[in-house]
Amino acid sequence: MTVIRGSGTGLRATVAVVLFATVAWAAAGCGSGTEDASSGSGDGTQQPVSVYIGRHYGIEPVFEEFTKATGIPVVFTTGKDAELRERIKVEGPNTQADVYLAADAGNLQLAADDGLLASVDSPVLTGAVPERVRAADGSWYALSLRNRTIITSADRVADTDVPTGYEALGDPRWKGRLCLRPSTSAYTQSLVSSLIADRGEDGARAVVDGWVANEPTYIDSDEDMIEAVVAGQCDVAVINHYYLPRTVAEAGPIPVRLTWPTDPPGVHQNISGAGVTANAANPEGARRLIEWLATDGQRSFADVNYEFPANQTVPPRDELVAFGPYTVDSVAVREFGPLQAQAVRLLDEAGYQ
Repeated sequence: MTVIRGSGTGLRATVAVVLFATVAWAAAGCGSGTEDASSGSGDGTQQPVSVYIGRHYGIEPVFEEFTKATGIPVVFTTGKDAELRERIKVEGPNTQADVYLAADAGNLQLAADDGLLASVDSPVLTGAVPERVRAADGSWYALSLRNRTIITSADRVADTDVPTGYEALGDPRWKGRLCLRPSTSAYTQSLVSSLIADRGEDGARAVVDGWVANEPTYIDSDEDMIEAVVAGQCDVAVINHYYLPRTVAEAGPIPVRLTWPTDPPGVHQNISGAGVTANAANPEGARRLIEWLATDGQRSFADVNYEFPANQTVPPRDELVAFGPYTVDSVAVREFGPLQAQAVRLLDEAGYQ
C-alpha cells in the first residue's frame, strides 16, 4: 500500500498535512513506532516506511512494486528538497520521516552535515553505488543520475554554433537568447558549486559573469524553458536532461536538440538520492527500501523519470543512449553541499537574479 501526502505552506496547510499523515499512518496499521520492519504491528502487517521525497515523478508505482516484493508499505510526503530538509530539522526526534529522498546532492549533504541522517553501513549499497555519488560516511547514496545539460533550438541554431560547455554560454552571440534557472534553484546552486570545485571561486565567477552579461531570461522551470526555446523566447537553455525525453514522450517531436557539454570538465551531474533519517522510527525498513531502490528496483526508479541509473550494472533507457556518450565532471557530488553558501554569495555578487 502506498499513501501520498502533500507538503503545504502556511499554518493551515501544515496542520492538514499532519492530520492526514496521522490518519494515513493509522490506516497503514502502524503501532507505537518502536517495532522494526520485520516485527510488524501485531496484526500481521509490517510497519510502513515513511519517505519525505523531493523527486516524486512517477514514484507511486515504484513504491507499490517495493511493497509487493517485500510486504513493507510505504507512505510518502512530497515537497521541495530544502523545505523537507527543514521540516525534518524542525520535527526533530518526532519526525515522521524514515527516509529523506532528495533530487539534489547539495541538499542531501546539508542534511547530513546538520545531523539529520544516520550513517548506514550497507555492503549492498557500497557495492551498487559508485563512490563518487555517495556520502563519505554512508549517510546518503545516489539512486539515479541527472545531467545538467544544454539545449538549443534546432530551427535557429546551426549545429556548428551549439555551445560546447557552460563557459561558452557567456559568448556574446547568446546575448538576449539565453534562458537559465534563477539563483534560488538548487540546480543552479549545485552547478555553480561544481564550477567552484573545478575552477576555484575566481574561475567560477568569470563563468557566471559571462552568463549575466548576456542578460538571460530567468525561468524557474525546466519544462517552461523547453517551451521557451520552442516558442523563440530563447535559443539556448540549461536543463536537466530528462525533461526533454519526457516532453517528447508526452507531446511528440519538437525542434529542440540536446547536447552534452564537451569542454572540460565535462557534464555537470547531480543525483536523486536517499538517506535514513537519524530519528527514523523504522530504520530497518528504511535501509531495505534504499537498498531495493539501488538494486532490484533500480531500473524502475531510474526509468520512470528518464534518469540514468546510479547502479552501473543497470543499462539506461534507449532514449538516453540515443543522446550519445558523454564525459562526466569527476568532482564528487558530496562537494556541492559544503560549497552551496559560497555559490549563493557568488551568484548574488555577480548580479545573477
